[in-house]
Amino acid sequence: MCAVLIVLFVIDSKHSKNNNLFLSVSVDLSLVRFITTELTRGYFLEHNEAKYTERRERVYTCLRIPKELEKLMTFGFFLCLDAFLYVFTLLPLRVILALLRLFTVPCCGLSGSRLLQPAQVCDVLKGFIMVLCYSMMSYVDYAMMYHLIRGQSVIKLYIIYNMLEVADRLFSSFGQDILDALYWTATEPKEKKRAHIGVIPHFLMAVLYVFLHAILIMVQATTLNVAFNSHNKSLLTIMMSNNFVEIKGSVFKKFEKNNLFQMSNSDIKERFTNYILLLIVCLRNMEQFSWNADHLWVLFPDVVMVIASEVAVDVVKHAFITKFNDISADVYGEYRASLAFDLVSSRQKNAYTDYSDSVSRRMGFIPLPLALLLIRVVTSSVKIQGSLSFMCVLLFYLGMITLKVLNSIVLLGTSCVFVKEANMEEKLFNPPPSVASSRLSHSVSLSLFLRETSLPSDICQPTNTAENAAPSFPKSDSDTFLTTPDEEDDDKIINADTGLEGGGLAHRPPKKDLLEIDRFTICGNRID
Repeated sequence: MCAVLIVLFVIDSKHSKNNNLFLSVSVDLSLVRFITTELTRGYFLEHNEAKYTERRERVYTCLRIPKELEKLMTFGFFLCLDAFLYVFTLLPLRVILALLRLFTVPCCGLSGSRLLQPAQVCDVLKGFIMVLCYSMMSYVDYAMMYHLIRGQSVIKLYIIYNMLEVADRLFSSFGQDILDALYWTATEPKEKKRAHIGVIPHFLMAVLYVFLHAILIMVQATTLNVAFNSHNKSLLTIMMSNNFVEIKGSVFKKFEKNNLFQMSNSDIKERFTNYILLLIVCLRNMEQFSWNADHLWVLFPDVVMVIASEVAVDVVKHAFITKFNDISADVYGEYRASLAFDLVSSRQKNAYTDYSDSVSRRMGFIPLPLALLLIRVVTSSVKIQGSLSFMCVLLFYLGMITLKVLNSIVLLGTSCVFVKEANMEEKLFNPPPSVASSRLSHSVSLSLFLRETSLPSDICQPTNTAENAAPSFPKSDSDTFLTTPDEEDDDKIINADTGLEGGGLAHRPPKKDLLEIDRFTICGNRID
């Protein structure tokens, strides 16, 4: 009996060993099959063609952003340069012509004609503001300010520089409103009821603003000069790294085309202002080293670092903003056409604003404080003695006028090309948006009045009411070039147009056109 049990145990042990061997073989076979499958399995990208095509287009858009952005930046830079040179070249001549007219017209006894045209009044006010502010700036000691800032710690200077950037934007926003209020108060038709505090208070406010803004920019330039002259360059490095913080605050927010347009204008203004600040820093340093040309090469690497960091930050910021918000790179062509439209429209006979003021509203670039500071720095750095020096100054002034004229001619021709490519010629002959809207509201109110009084509309209503109201509504593709309204907006426009039969127009907020948005509209329409 024991022998039988022993035989059964041996047989059972052999079977168990065979089973374990079979399991191990099957496991080996499944593992090899899995690895083989992982190495040889395939997939088909064409099954999701739309997705991968979109991804590829995003990459191409990011690659196109530097080129398109720099085209816009270059065009905007020369626009700012044109407005900036205007303060030094043509504005003094226009002020002289206006003053000659002011003194000669009363002597000639011409009755019934205005002493000065509205544009001449604005030019005279700008000239007086520059003269008064320059006389006030002569009492500001640049050397004392430099040593006062140099004695501060690095962290304190970094905080001060950030506060100055914020203050500069606030000054630009409120300052342009002050200047516009002054110009309108001085040129407002006299038959209207007086609703202002007077020209003199507005003029004093404008003088105070330009002076304070010039002081603010001087502190900015002085802080940058201290960073250039520091031994370990730590302050300059911190200030340049501050530009990259701007990417964090901008990239991960929602942006529409109008908001991106405002950011682009702000970047143009910031880059041009930085170039002027670097020019001021170089002038001050060259004066301290007796205009030694060798010292210019010492400053050259730092200047290149500042410019390169600014360009790199702008490219990266705009590339990722367009990527995250699905905005095409072609939008920068629309922005360029909008800026070109401002230039072309300001050259017309019926222009309703000066070109420099248009640039100020569009980009937030106010040339008066910056030009005042540059004049102050140049006059304190360069000593004019003798007839030869005066001859050099005269030749330099003629050269600036030549540069201004050539720049204006090239810009005007280029702007006409951009406007023609964008099919925006019809807008040049339309009235300003405020005039068109006022005409439309007047015609609508008149129609409602005639409907309530049951009078025939052809008795009192002019025959050209429809023609006057027509420019407010888009008629062609060129009128809606920059707005690109949705289908819902089109329905609202149609319903608003036919709302007269139902009792009145439907009230809705109008969709802002790029041509109607200035630099500071984004402050009231923040998108978090």
